[in-house]
Amino acid sequence: MKKITNICCIGAGYVGGPTMAVIAHNCPEIKVTVVDVNAARINDWNGEDLDNLPIYEPGLKEIVAQVRGRNLFFSTDIDKGIKEAQMIFISVNTPTKTYGKGKGKAADLKYIELCARKIADVATEEKIIVEKSTIPVRTAQTIKTILENTGNQIKFQILSNPEFLAEGTAVNDLQHADRMLIGGDHSTADGREAIDSLAAIYEHWLPAERIIKTNLWSSELSKLTANAFLAQRVSSINAMSAICEKTGADVEEVSRAIGADSRIGSKFIKSSVGFGGSCFQKDILNLVYIASTLGLNEVADYWEQVLLINSYQRRRFAENIVTSLFNTVADKKIAFLGWAFKKDTNDTRETAAMYVADYLIDETANISAYDPKVTQSQMYSDLEHLATRSNEENARRLKAEADPYEACRDSHAIAILTEWDEFRTYDWQRIFDNMKKPAFVFDGRTIVDKDKLSAIGFKVYQIGKG
Repeated sequence: MKKITNICCIGAGYVGGPTMAVIAHNCPEIKVTVVDVNAARINDWNGEDLDNLPIYEPGLKEIVAQVRGRNLFFSTDIDKGIKEAQMIFISVNTPTKTYGKGKGKAADLKYIELCARKIADVATEEKIIVEKSTIPVRTAQTIKTILENTGNQIKFQILSNPEFLAEGTAVNDLQHADRMLIGGDHSTADGREAIDSLAAIYEHWLPAERIIKTNLWSSELSKLTANAFLAQRVSSINAMSAICEKTGADVEEVSRAIGADSRIGSKFIKSSVGFGGSCFQKDILNLVYIASTLGLNEVADYWEQVLLINSYQRRRFAENIVTSLFNTVADKKIAFLGWAFKKDTNDTRETAAMYVADYLIDETANISAYDPKVTQSQMYSDLEHLATRSNEENARRLKAEADPYEACRDSHAIAILTEWDEFRTYDWQRIFDNMKKPAFVFDGRTIVDKDKLSAIGFKVYQIGKG
């Protein structure tokens, strides 16, 4: 087994940054270099103000403070990082294609291919290449083909090591992983050695029995499958929430009842305004595309329904705001509490908030948004991504506030889109006193005390409650 003393990670985003920080923290004898073409992002990782790291995750800044400059480095010198490393993690974005064959469903692998070509051009000695990005099944073969045909006849071993991180708990998920999956070529001695070399890194802090070794294709498919199953659970309980509202049942009581069944369990069955983040939608779309290209149309239709329910839940929430406000929100102020797709992260990819805002702006509402970790420029970028209207119109209709009480002042309604803990502790009487009447609260995360707010005078709607 080759002892690894130098690692390079290509990609300083939500996966690469935290993962490499935790590896550096637990493996002080290994030099870890994170490289990226985005100079601004690298500068933020190297900045003196640890509160302004490009990624917000509880516990991350404390780890970065300990290891940065010791054995964790951030750089734009990609060639140097590749040349010096024995093991290279590829942790770049794999968005859904917006063009050509597979548009709207297939994963766009152009950044993966660019990484493979860069490694082939630069490497002067054998390397272990680790897929860390979420990718379609058999992407490893694409990487292998590029490396073998465009390089300098250097030997490469390709491993699949998908991440199973939940944003908001990423550091804890890395430190106390349920499992660490490593896929590789078990048929050759070199392949087995590469697998063992990566496993030895994780064994610095994880028990060996939590490290699962599979073939490449099983590893790649396992990540898509895990995200599909989790998203399916969210959509399942959200579908039931609509029935609960019509029948007078309480979705939280239903969740508690079914969660007590050991065959089901209590995780990912909390109803909400919908799931978001970088992985669930992208991975299910990819799974749908893979099934379709294999001629498995019924399988594709099954998984696509998970996404249709998610879209339905967001639309249903937004439509209820309009209906409750006397069938019009034209020029009415709607306060958003939360914009990130979940608490304890600044990630807004596929956040429910941008879809609800988009719907309400179409109805000519004015949005006043507060999120403790998301900037106004990011909110504008999210709406621009949807490309449903001009940037000028978005800027006219959406304003971010640095203070939640100002966001709520003179509003007709409040929509809670993210489950930040601080929302529970607000002075709701003060908020009520400064709102238009009747004052509505639409709780898309079921986090406030409905009885308490109703006693103040609010008209409260919570997902899944009649």
